[in-house]
Amino acid sequence: MKYTHILFDADETLLDFSKAEAFALSEALKHEGITCTDEVAQAYKTINKQLWTEYEQGKISQDKLRTERFERLFRELDLAVGCGVSPFSSLYTQFLGKASFLVEGAAPVCRDLIDSGLRLAIITNGIKEVQMSRIQGSELAGCFEAIIVSEETGYHKPQRGIFDYAFDKLRLTDKTRVLMVGDSLSSDIKGGSDYGIDTCWFNPQQQPNASGVRPTYEIHRLEQIHELVAGE
Repeated sequence: MKYTHILFDADETLLDFSKAEAFALSEALKHEGITCTDEVAQAYKTINKQLWTEYEQGKISQDKLRTERFERLFRELDLAVGCGVSPFSSLYTQFLGKASFLVEGAAPVCRDLIDSGLRLAIITNGIKEVQMSRIQGSELAGCFEAIIVSEETGYHKPQRGIFDYAFDKLRLTDKTRVLMVGDSLSSDIKGGSDYGIDTCWFNPQQQPNASGVRPTYEIHRLEQIHELVAGE
């Protein structure tokens, strides 16, 4: 095999974060007697995405992000929740941890890779309790040698430190035998490329790449990973 280890991103690579996000927001708002309309869902999605980008850039801490997204949402749409922003954030997190929705093909692809002798791990920017709950509650449970979450490492993708942490934990030394797979050019692909490992951009919507970040490979279906790892 060309590679011995595959480092997967979690959200929008193996886990369907869009579906999970919509579920958690709807359930949390329902708990407070508020209907999650399309307007509310879209506004939250935009705000949350921007804040996670700011997190990648080191402009906001993860603790601040957890509440800031709801402060902005409630202010923008003039919504009021009886429990307050911080308790609502905790409520949302609880529902998000139950949202173990997978990207199509994720479970069989991971199992097939393991059967082929590959060793798998996850590197994810996220909240540890949420990511662990979602992964362990899905068909992906047991597929990974390690699940590395930014919150526990003190670093986040694309920072070098989270890859150093992963290599130490997995006892890796040969970068040529490791492949990073993810949907984010700014996080997964830039991080992997800067670290000196091959990268695979998972781009199911076939979006154009105008970022200047160049992946080693690009795939549109997870099943295409098999073709990349089979060569010597």
